[in-house]
Amino acid sequence: MLFTNNLGYPRIGAQRELKKASEAFWSGKITRKELLDAGLKIRATNWKIQKEIGIDLIPSNDFSFYDQVLDTTLMVGAIPARYHGLAANKSSEHELDLYFAMARGFQHEGIDVTAMEMTKWFDTNYHYLVPEFTKNQQFSLFSEKIINEYYEAKQLGVDTKPVLIGPITYLLLGKEKEAGFDRLDLIEALLPVYEEVIGRLRKYGVKWIQFDEPFLALDLPDKARKLYQQVYKRLAKSAGDTKLLIATYFEGVNDNLEVALSLPINALHLDLVRAANQLEAVLDNIPNELILSLGVVDGRNIWKNDYERSLTLIDKAIRKIGKERIWIAPSCSLLHVPCDLAYEDNEETLPLEVKDWLAFAKQKLEEVKDLALLRSEYEDTAVLQRFKDNKVSQNRRKTSALIHHQEVKDRVNAISDKDTNRRSVFAERKAKQLETLNLPLYPTTTIGSFPQTKEVRGWRAKFKKGEITIDEYENLIRAETKEAIAWQEQVGLDVLVHGEFERNDMVEYFGEQLQGYAFTKNGWVQSYGSRCVKPPVLFGDVSRPKDMTVYWTSYAQSITRLPVKGMLTGPVTILQWSFVRDDQPRWQTAFQIALAIRDEVLALEHAGIKIIQIDEPAIREGLPLRQKDQRDYLNWAVKAFRLTAAGVEDDTQIHTHMCYSEFNDIISDIAAMDADVITIETSRSQMELLDAFANFNYPNDIGPGVYDIHSPRIPSKEEMISLMDKASAVINPKQLWVNPDCGLKTRAWPETKAALEAMVDAAKTLRGVIEVV
Repeated sequence: MLFTNNLGYPRIGAQRELKKASEAFWSGKITRKELLDAGLKIRATNWKIQKEIGIDLIPSNDFSFYDQVLDTTLMVGAIPARYHGLAANKSSEHELDLYFAMARGFQHEGIDVTAMEMTKWFDTNYHYLVPEFTKNQQFSLFSEKIINEYYEAKQLGVDTKPVLIGPITYLLLGKEKEAGFDRLDLIEALLPVYEEVIGRLRKYGVKWIQFDEPFLALDLPDKARKLYQQVYKRLAKSAGDTKLLIATYFEGVNDNLEVALSLPINALHLDLVRAANQLEAVLDNIPNELILSLGVVDGRNIWKNDYERSLTLIDKAIRKIGKERIWIAPSCSLLHVPCDLAYEDNEETLPLEVKDWLAFAKQKLEEVKDLALLRSEYEDTAVLQRFKDNKVSQNRRKTSALIHHQEVKDRVNAISDKDTNRRSVFAERKAKQLETLNLPLYPTTTIGSFPQTKEVRGWRAKFKKGEITIDEYENLIRAETKEAIAWQEQVGLDVLVHGEFERNDMVEYFGEQLQGYAFTKNGWVQSYGSRCVKPPVLFGDVSRPKDMTVYWTSYAQSITRLPVKGMLTGPVTILQWSFVRDDQPRWQTAFQIALAIRDEVLALEHAGIKIIQIDEPAIREGLPLRQKDQRDYLNWAVKAFRLTAAGVEDDTQIHTHMCYSEFNDIISDIAAMDADVITIETSRSQMELLDAFANFNYPNDIGPGVYDIHSPRIPSKEEMISLMDKASAVINPKQLWVNPDCGLKTRAWPETKAALEAMVDAAKTLRGVIEVV
């Protein structure tokens, strides 16, 4: 039978146990020991599941209390200077405090440190903490988590494969925090820590170590490409009899093929879901004895594996190099999919027909095992039956009447250039908007959502359970909305929001009102830290049967004279943050969504809403990792956004929002979206991300975030003024808005109010300075 390999398993727990424990610890409701025990229970459960399925190489160190890159930063002691006071005590209990301070910031008893910058993990919706490097960066083994978790698994009877972010990928994921050096030059200082970790693991008898090097599947700078050979030559020497696996994923090795195949390693993992075409070249050039781990089961999406398609790839590899050098695996870590389909029992939101097309993490490992068994030397009747059932399921999906609607396809085919262009250029629109809206210099607003308190979530839960009527539920939401509007007026915000108290999630809320979607009950995945999202299942053609947001936005506007923003999620973000059908090109699905959102935009405008925000935080996330594939994506992604907004009058102001992304390489395309106002995350990066807009001479208005909502710390008025001063040094103040960097849904009211009051005061001070000048 073929060997089976898993790269990583979801770490949040099937019922989000990690989220609940972490947030309880942060709020002081449970002890450190209780949090650590919750982590141990999740790890033990994950190892047990994989062992019972029969996976041969089970990962350890794939668990994290917050982020695997942050884990690596702590392991190698790359602790930024502002945390050195917290790092002085190296006891295990203080290590956890330091860890969370780096992730979330820390503000207590006179100590006030900001969190580390956060950005997207390649083209996923997972966020990692960006390592910070200085010219004379020192590294040393600080956290022994990887060693402890291997030993922990061994004590439970599971001999695991420790997983590490490879040293070159780790450096490339980081940022130089001062000028005059290249972070890759730190490799000589970094490698001794990796060698020490390998040596420590060897003493425990580790058989395999996995090094994640996804940058081997990207467009590598020559300097990095040349480093791989010397780096892994050193690590292989340290490993001795311990075998090394390099995992690539999210793309193909392609032009890095020669580098990847020349490394002194024992196994190479390939993502054959994203890049099946790389297999032939690898097989034609593979050195003797190198093992191939074939990632044929999709680790990024929830669709059931097509056994026939996967076996075609597996058989090609077997014919070339033999069964003994082939492993079967998911395409990447299963971090990006929910835990277990067995928890889904609501046929109203997830019809049985659709559920039959799905596989979550546990089921994906069962698929891995089935594929291995199907190429074993003996016939297993049960496995053969599952193969037949798989084929039937695939055929049912292809012919299902739930999926295809010709009128939706016809509308997409009829899209013209006129549908994607505003009536006038921005300068003309801005003049009309200034007259209509009468906003001050440095206008203040928020990104959309206000805190979803325990009470608000409780009302929604009671309504769903039938414990309160729809009238009772809506009366509660109306009262909460009215209170939020009154508070915003009182504090002095210029453009208000209704607070989104009726919404469960910025994508799921819309999916629930669109045709073509289904929904899970426990299909949670980690976005960052304790933040989990439950992506809806986009299985068919998308259309909008009725208004989705008009009622609540209109209600909010009816109780204030100030402008209230209509809040929508853009088509690319709805696409990216859903589990998307894989049976048609993504651009077609994006245009279907865009037409639905366009209809909602026009309905809001017809209802008298003059500012409409169409959030696109995922537009950068969807950018293909290889440069050669990016232009096609950017063309249709920008067109999809423009399609949503182009039907409005000139004096209707269109906003968009983006967060935790690098913009330098796509700034011209962001400008081409032609939103009247763009709000972006800049507080964690200390306005660094604004440089792209300044260098490009971005023509439209910008709201650089001055308040990091992913941290519980409350920034001062002076801190916000300082950030806006940095912004006004590179952007004309007449273009600048003042706002937080993201929605406030996850924050508590006391910190939200304190921060927004400081923000409004900062804007008033800035206006005074401008008037004096």
